[in-house]
Amino acid sequence: MTSGDGDLFSAAAEEHLRARAPLAARLRPLELDDVVGQEHLIGPGRPLRRLVEQDRLTSTILWGPPGTGKTTLALVIARSTKRSFEQLSAVTAGVKDVREVIERARQRLGEQGRRTILFLDEVHRFNKSQQDALLPAVEDGTLTLIGATTENPFFEVNAPLRSRSTMFRLEPLDSSAIERLLRRGLEAEGLEADDDAIDLLRTRVGGDGRQVLTALEVACALAMPGPVRLAHAEAALGTSALRYGRDDHYDVVSAFIKSMRGSDPDAAVHWLARMLEAGEDARFIARRMVIFASEDVGQADPTSLLVAVSAAQALDFVGLPEAQLSLSQACIHLACAPKSNRSALAIWSARDDVAQGIVGEVPAHLRDAHYQGAASLGHGVGYVYPHDETGAPSGGPSQQYLPNELRGRTYYSPSEHGREAAVAERLRRQRGEAQ
Repeated sequence: MTSGDGDLFSAAAEEHLRARAPLAARLRPLELDDVVGQEHLIGPGRPLRRLVEQDRLTSTILWGPPGTGKTTLALVIARSTKRSFEQLSAVTAGVKDVREVIERARQRLGEQGRRTILFLDEVHRFNKSQQDALLPAVEDGTLTLIGATTENPFFEVNAPLRSRSTMFRLEPLDSSAIERLLRRGLEAEGLEADDDAIDLLRTRVGGDGRQVLTALEVACALAMPGPVRLAHAEAALGTSALRYGRDDHYDVVSAFIKSMRGSDPDAAVHWLARMLEAGEDARFIARRMVIFASEDVGQADPTSLLVAVSAAQALDFVGLPEAQLSLSQACIHLACAPKSNRSALAIWSARDDVAQGIVGEVPAHLRDAHYQGAASLGHGVGYVYPHDETGAPSGGPSQQYLPNELRGRTYYSPSEHGREAAVAERLRRQRGEAQ
């Protein structure tokens, strides 16, 4: 058999494998314009696109949840550059493999003047010594590293390697991007799908492009010769459809907030479960709880804001489904906490005054006095440092802090709920109010 025959058979085998590859692999884009999502990085004029188009990409770490296109972007970059491309997975590669890649890159650079990109998938799986082995080659430009990770690189990537890399955060695909993937997948499979089947697939994958294409491929196989019905989508996802349209989104979120405000943890957890099961964006849920902690709990339980923010950070750190535990804990804490909206009322009232022009000048004794000539203007003159006063600073203001035009104005009136009751008592003493 001649070498030409071998090339022919190799090409035929490659084409056969490509035709039988998973749908996600078959739809993997070849050009930046074909990539779905991540507009903040690869949209017109955005930073990653400009670096790729100019072939000036430096070492980079792509990090974000699964299915957001990290490997896809790396392969598109490989096709868009004049550099050689090597690929390793940190799951299977060791220091020996890294050194072999570096040696080939040095030889290539010396003989051909051609630089090398190394795509290292799951870079967070490399231990310190493995990451350190990359440093010299990355530092002297022998290798341009593209690392991909689902973990926060500030926790999982060594500081020296991180400092030599530009970090790009990939976000979960939004609803419209997921639908574009579904339409492309259906076209590739030569099938049509009912709208409710598409809606179910679109809303249940949490912004994971690979997952939605995998589920679609299963649904298409079950539906042959088509079309894809809701039952096929349910079977592919292993879940039942839950009615959750635009109106349901607003109604369920409203019920969730009002249940926490009404101190009913069982109802609050129910609505939380409804949202999670329907594929609601968990980050949206976490944001609503952070807002609630200040708006509806406030000083009655100041720890509630810490709990809500921690739940949001846990969601970003571990992702779903594990983060449902943190969301549930925060939801129950907020529902059971004493309630006060006085912090919210205070800022709303203060901003209303400012918006209406009720402001006044900064009192002279409060003005900045840290420059030459300030005293001659009376700035800072007469200011009393609270820590030097007996019983200060918690003893209450002994001088005027509001502008003259607002003297005596009260924005914050604490409630008698939870820890705020002690604040109310202290402010009554400070303000000289009658019991």
